[in-house]
Amino acid sequence: MRLKAYREEGEDRWAEELKAKYTYRIFDLSEFMKTFKQRYTQWYNRGKRRRGTLWEQRFKSVMIEGSQHALSTMAAYIDLNAVRAGIVKDPKDYRYCGYGEAVAGLKEALEGLRSVMVGLGQSGEWSRISSIYRKHLYVSGEAKGICEDGRPTKAGFSRKRVAKVLAEGGRLRPAEVLRCRVRYFSDGVVLGSREFVNEVFEKHREEFGVKRRTGAREMKKGEWSGLCAMRDLRLEVVSLS
Repeated sequence: MRLKAYREEGEDRWAEELKAKYTYRIFDLSEFMKTFKQRYTQWYNRGKRRRGTLWEQRFKSVMIEGSQHALSTMAAYIDLNAVRAGIVKDPKDYRYCGYGEAVAGLKEALEGLRSVMVGLGQSGEWSRISSIYRKHLYVSGEAKGICEDGRPTKAGFSRKRVAKVLAEGGRLRPAEVLRCRVRYFSDGVVLGSREFVNEVFEKHREEFGVKRRTGAREMKKGEWSGLCAMRDLRLEVVSLS
């Protein structure tokens, strides 16, 4: 109504400024999530007759390099969220992750997973791609784990072994570390190769202190094959779910 009134009164400059307050949010994920969480909380609180915040933490986003290694690592971490939370034992059984949707045949999820695999140099029929990605999730670089009852499992890992490695300050293999909570994926700000992180740092140099010379910080606790983050996290970088 305000926009219409400005137009009718010939106040084009005020109309454009008002419109800009909303259109700039179209491509801003943080603004979208802020609005979404506010509206959902208000709706939920009205229905439950409650007050206060609903979400435990604020929304966070991380800039990911479009390289095959960074994208495939992040994709695997996200698809294993439900496994880490103990909701399912196999990510294909969780309908709200991309891998589970792809296995169920959802076209958009299939194309998304296919684009990740193309980045890894893999192509072909869905049966082949899904098999390779499943190995990427479960097997690649991982020794056979042991169930609590002592039986071996090709897709698991020994929780006791991982806890021991973490306690001793050792480094975990990729398939092991992705089954832990990894703060780099939520608090790292920028994730990718050393060159990529440093490039982003130089573009936003004014946001950092004068004593900081470079942006890239090596990721700890795991064998990350060259992946770096913008923040040098120290506390609970990797922890068991």
